Amino acid sequence: MSESQPPVEKEASALDETTYQRLFFKALRIRIVEEKIVQLYPSDKIQSPVHLSIGQEHHVVALVDHLKRDDALFCSYRSHAAYLAKGGDLKEMFAELYGKQSGMSKGKAGSMHLCSAKTTLFGASAIVGTVFPHALGVAYANKLRRNGLISVVISGEGATEEGVFHECLNFASLKKLPVLFLIENNGLAIHAGLQERQAYELEVLVGAYHIPYHRWEDGSDLEAVWSRSQQIIDSVRESGTPALLEVKTYRYYEHVGVGLDYDQGYRSLEEYEQWRSKDPLVLNQELVQKFRPDIEKEIDQAVEFAESSHTPPEEELFTDVY
Repeated sequence: MSESQPPVEKEASALDETTYQRLFFKALRIRIVEEKIVQLYPSDKIQSPVHLSIGQEHHVVALVDHLKRDDALFCSYRSHAAYLAKGGDLKEMFAELYGKQSGMSKGKAGSMHLCSAKTTLFGASAIVGTVFPHALGVAYANKLRRNGLISVVISGEGATEEGVFHECLNFASLKKLPVLFLIENNGLAIHAGLQERQAYELEVLVGAYHIPYHRWEDGSDLEAVWSRSQQIIDSVRESGTPALLEVKTYRYYEHVGVGLDYDQGYRSLEEYEQWRSKDPLVLNQELVQKFRPDIEKEIDQAVEFAESSHTPPEEELFTDVY
């Protein structure tokens, strides 16, 4: 937690072993799903670009675990982790990646636009920053309805450079909206580091709009992120006002695609190894081996479902278009 941020009133809850294993399973499931995507992608069966969350699964699972079923979740094109953490159907996800009719968006969304009304994951978008106002719109509706629901919007630190982010901070603070901004700071916007892009400090920027700012330095720390995010989410829900949580994290793969790009000169293998050295999905092989067989079986069934599903007919092209 940031030193300058007043502590959230409630004390952090302890993470018992049962809950830890449940979170571990969910994070591992996301990783193995994406490892399957890495395997499949060169075959061209997947009909859209993919942005992998490998290395960034932990904090998403830990935070989403505290959301109610009808809390709205918004995210960017790096959306696999959010979709699965929120309870998205794996068969429908693979069918969507394959461009099949049985996908949750009938094959029209692909990887970068995962959306599922059943799980209230709304509008993943390939346009940087566009999900911020969408999250605020739902938060405003929730406030007017007084239903106790919140919006959570997950985006990278690069999106904080967009003008719409500043406008949404202002509007969320002015209207006192129940929204949590989760900023995944992996230090990179494609290949550009923070020092090349940002002349501001996020904590100072958020503070200028009188929004509580929180930071966690290790997104792979399931226990810490789980307990801290519970405090923050409870505070947003009870106060009906916005907050922002910045989580330091690290993506293992290239920005878009399934390759490793450590030979490109903009980041180092040493940095990669530092993050892997504290990654529970790497370190705890006992739990990995315990859960892997069931996860792989589920993935195989989802892939089989996708491959046996039908492609959309031509007349489907202009349906659901507004």
